[in-house]
This record gives sequence, C-alpha cells and structure tokens, in this order.
Amino acid sequence: MKPRIPSSAKGSAFWKTINAPPPPPPATGTTSSVGKIRAYSSERALMLAPETVNPCQKLCKIMLSCPNAGIEQALDASGIRASPEVSEQVLLRLQNAGMLAYRFFDWARRQDRGFAHTVRAYHSTVSALAKIRQYKLMWELVAAMRADASLNVETFCIIMRKYARAHKVDKALYTFDVMEKYGVAPNLAALTGLLSALCKSKNVREAQKVFDRMCNRFQPDAKTYSILLEGWGRAPNLSKMREVFREMVDQGCEPDIVTYGIIVDALCKAGHIEEAVDVVRDMGRRGCVPTPFIYSVLVHTYGVERRIEDAVDTFLEMERNGIKPDVVVYNALISAFCKANKFGNAFRVVGDMEDKSIAPVSRTFNIILNGLISNGRNDEAYKVFRRMIKCCDPDSDTYTMIIKMFCDNNMLETALKVWKYMEKKQFLPTMHTFAVLINGLCERGEISRACVMLEDMMEKGIRPPGTTFGKLRHLLLKEGRKDVLEFLVAKMNVLIEEPLYD
Repeated sequence: MKPRIPSSAKGSAFWKTINAPPPPPPATGTTSSVGKIRAYSSERALMLAPETVNPCQKLCKIMLSCPNAGIEQALDASGIRASPEVSEQVLLRLQNAGMLAYRFFDWARRQDRGFAHTVRAYHSTVSALAKIRQYKLMWELVAAMRADASLNVETFCIIMRKYARAHKVDKALYTFDVMEKYGVAPNLAALTGLLSALCKSKNVREAQKVFDRMCNRFQPDAKTYSILLEGWGRAPNLSKMREVFREMVDQGCEPDIVTYGIIVDALCKAGHIEEAVDVVRDMGRRGCVPTPFIYSVLVHTYGVERRIEDAVDTFLEMERNGIKPDVVVYNALISAFCKANKFGNAFRVVGDMEDKSIAPVSRTFNIILNGLISNGRNDEAYKVFRRMIKCCDPDSDTYTMIIKMFCDNNMLETALKVWKYMEKKQFLPTMHTFAVLINGLCERGEISRACVMLEDMMEKGIRPPGTTFGKLRHLLLKEGRKDVLEFLVAKMNVLIEEPLYD
C-alpha cells in the first residue's frame, strides 16, 4: 500500500528543483598547496568587510584568519572597541575553539579599565575552556566571576555538565560541594543540574545515590524526578524507571507533560511502542494533551521499525486531534520516509512544511542528507546541500557529512571547496569536522596538508581524536619525518588535560 502524505500540498518550488542542474559552487578556486589551505598573513587578518558589516563579524574574521601569534596585535590594529554585548556575540561564535575564545575574552576585558563582561560571555568562555579540558583557566575565570559578583547557580551547572561529559564524576560532585566556598548557596536547581549532568553522561546510578542522600535536604519537584526517570530510561532499566515514577506519585508530585514525554521516549527506545501508545492515550484521559514532541517520538519509532503506515497514521491522528505539527514532528516523519528509501515523499513533506510557513532547519536537511549518502546517492545529496545553503545555515553535522562524503569518494578537492565555503561563512569547525578532512588528506597521501590542518586545529584549542593523530603519526614515521612529528607532539602537549584547580 502506498504511504499517504499528510497534506495535499504539491510542495514548494524549492523541492521541485531537486533534480535541476546545480547552481555555481559555494566557493571558487582550488586548493593546490599547503600555503593555499592555510592562507595566513597579517594582511588577511586586517582585510575587514565593508563598513556595513557589524563589529562582531569583523572581530570574528580577525580571530579566525590571522596568525596565532599575532591575534592581539591584529585586534588592537583594527581600531574596534568591542562593547560587552558585541564581545558576548563573538564568544558565542568561538565556543568550539576554547583557546581562541579565551584569548578574545582576555583581550576584550583589557580594552578599557571599566570594561565588564556579561554573565553570558563568562559562561560561554567557561564552557569553551571546559570543552578542551583547560580546567585551570576555567577555575581562574570562576574566581574572576566571584570578584565581579557575577557567579550564579548556572555557572556551576555548566561546569558539572562538562566534568560529567568528560567522565570526571568525582570532579562534578566536587563542583557541587564547593559552591558555598564561592559564595553561591546550593539549591534545588543546583541539585537538578548535578543529577542531569550525571544522567546524561550515563551515570544514573551515581545520580540516584546523590538523590537519595539529598532528597531530605531539597524538596524534589517534577523536574527532579523527570531527570531520574530519563536516566533510568536511557540505561535502560524500565523496572527502576517505573519504581521512581511510583515514588514520585506517592510523594504527591504530579507528573507533567515533560514527565510523560520522557516515559514515552524511554518506552519507545526500549522497543515497547505499544505500551508507549497506551501512555499517550492515558494522558488524554487525565486531561493532559500530548505535545507534538510526544507524537514525534511515536512517529520516529515507527520509522525505525519500518512501519511507515503507522508513522503516517500517527501524524494524521495528531492533526485530527487539533495539535499543530512543528518542525520536530515533521523531521520525524521525514526521517521515517528516508529510512524507507522514499525520498520523493520526504521532499514532498518538506514542501508541505514550507507551504504551512514552518521553516526547515539544519536538522531537517541533515536527515535527508544522511539518508541519501547512506544509499550512495551522493550527487543528489550535494544538490540538497547546495539548495540548503540558500534557506538555512548548515551546522557542524552538515559540514562533517558532506566533507566526509567527498573524502570517501576520492573527491578531495571538492571537500576542500566545501571547507573554504565553511570558512567564508565564519563557521568554526568542530573536532569531528577537522578529523574527517585530516583523515581524508591522510588517505590520499597529502601528509603536509594534513599536518597544516592538524596544527590549525590545535591552535584553535581543539584536541584531535587519538585515532586521527595516530594515523598521521604512522605516516610521518613511515616517511622518516620525525622532526615534524615531534613538533606536532609538542603542540599536542599544550592541550593535555590540566589538573583540577582550586
């Protein structure tokens, strides 16, 4: 039976052109040497955009293009005096490059004696430093925040999340315990932040111990219990999840829409979709209207199980119940069609979204790109990418997928064109994006280019994966370039984990 599309809309012109000849490439020219890849020079650092470009764009261009040793001089020479608001915007863009973020943060606060960073700017920099495990600098910033009377509970929640994500559970617990020393009283929000950090890093058992130890000190609410439910659901340990749910109800804590969403998601991920459907129906009887997110979980799960008819029926049922679909549930339906290799239907759903003024986001396109690439339909994937950049900004997953696709198909120069376009858009690549290109360069024997890219990655404060560094190390030793390897190892040592700073 042919799957039904949830709308009679014909789809937008955007998707009618999916098989049309591609437009000009996003970036021109080829990269034929190490020097062209890097393209570093003091002149480039000061080639600012026209006056219509805002200060944030100008400052980001300097940070991302000038030689590492000359950043502060280039910033001074620009004549720009960044306001706290502009500095905050720049730091948000530099969150994937911890050391660059810190250097800009430090430069900005030294501009004028009365300059004061916003709390959000502090948090962006704390997060960026924690991401690359520069914990000593991170705690120095915390001390500066205390001096500025800028510390709050969220500061410590950020640090707990980063420690937990790095599998440093003891340091996450230490962060909670040290709050009072910094003049911030721990409260339920702080406890919730700690539990969330532990659960999301797959340490739900430790989270449960913390909860049991502190539930008399802080009165848990629905959010606190929901975090534990999500942790046990992800474990997965459904019996323990049900036990926590019963305790929640027995303590007089009424489940809310978030709680139900977590339970439905956990049941679906564990393959208990029929039980999840019963929970959704029970919600209706309790007068708790399911959200589009809850329907998206059901649609997505049916898609994973290749039950495309049930996915479409669930979407239609949601509309019949008067619940307006959002981009999340549309993405789930698109994913279901892609998993069934029904890309024509997926494109029509995107057209239906646009006809209803629901703008596709990068995640929408990434779902389609992943499906096309997985099926070897690379030409179509590149066409989707080229049309995507006309209506929304690609994210790190987009660039990583497209660059890897070209590297895997021996189209390195096209991968480098995409990289150049990414740089032109002032998008800072993540560790994974750097890694796929460096791996691609290594596979093609472009060792010098790979070394330049690895050095650029480390200068931005991004620590390369061990597998990527190991692959390049093997090739350098094979070619007898021990001096280059020693240079890169010295660079790597700068990014080695700092000790916990008190």
